[in-house]
Amino acid sequence: MITSAAAAAHPNIAFIKYWGNRDDLLRIPANGSISMNLSGLQTRTIVQFDTSLEEDQLVINGESAGAEALQRVSATLDRIRELADLKTAARVTSENSFPTGTGIASSASAFAALTLAAATALGLGLPEKELSRLARIGSGSASRSIPGGFVEWQAGKDHASSYAVSLAGPEHWDLVDQIVLISREHKAVSSSQGHQLADTSPLQEARVADADRRLGICRQALLERDFPTFAEVVEQDSNLMHSVMMTSSPPLFYWEPGTLEIMNAVREWRQEGLQVCYTVDAGPNVHVLSPAEHAEAVKRKLTALTNVKSILTCTPGGPAWLIEP
Repeated sequence: MITSAAAAAHPNIAFIKYWGNRDDLLRIPANGSISMNLSGLQTRTIVQFDTSLEEDQLVINGESAGAEALQRVSATLDRIRELADLKTAARVTSENSFPTGTGIASSASAFAALTLAAATALGLGLPEKELSRLARIGSGSASRSIPGGFVEWQAGKDHASSYAVSLAGPEHWDLVDQIVLISREHKAVSSSQGHQLADTSPLQEARVADADRRLGICRQALLERDFPTFAEVVEQDSNLMHSVMMTSSPPLFYWEPGTLEIMNAVREWRQEGLQVCYTVDAGPNVHVLSPAEHAEAVKRKLTALTNVKSILTCTPGGPAWLIEP
């Protein structure tokens, strides 16, 4: 017997970052975070529970996945199977519309889509908060790709209290995220591995201690559409996360020369009066944020830089959704 469903989800870009866990197994984060779903980019996933299968199978972008990726998927499926009182193995087929493993949160959209598809295939009818909790098991930032628009992940202290909620719908603020691709190479150190190194940095404790202040500033700036305040706290938070990465043991250096070129240029453009800021996830590629009315001017300037390979343009996206298998 085969029971199946399919779902899609957007990746997200964190304005206040998630880096480091209180609990690595459950991915309970060291601090809360705020993000925006990225319309225009998506992961589409089909989950088929099949009684003829002896073990779970995973295909990503047409290729059989490695053992580590399969283990993470199975761990999420195990939680969902437990809720359904079922042990049937599943065949999971997933495709991304954007580069995988380059710091564009492909795991966020992948595990959000996986969770919604698997829960639907088993007829669980779970509420959004529970879907967010389950997606977190596979990838912490996936909890933020379940709700729509602008999202806050409440860190919590255990599985029940750690989930994401929507602060505002995608129509709330006409922000544009221009993802500047410096590299399409798969990063050498995954985010999951990096999170486990966070506490080896002497800066992590200070970053986490100040997180509530930054969250409050970002939340208010977002709700009031106050771009100057938003830009300042978003860049500071990004720099803090990368400072922790660079001072971990062993250190993680995700930035490349092109990353720095864009970061410096964006700061100069803002001083000249353009509403624009940057943020960088765990990879070399730079997310350049601006209100829609400034986006074309920003893009013209970006395309003139030497290290820019291509630009993906995104606007605020909705929640994870069901699709036809």
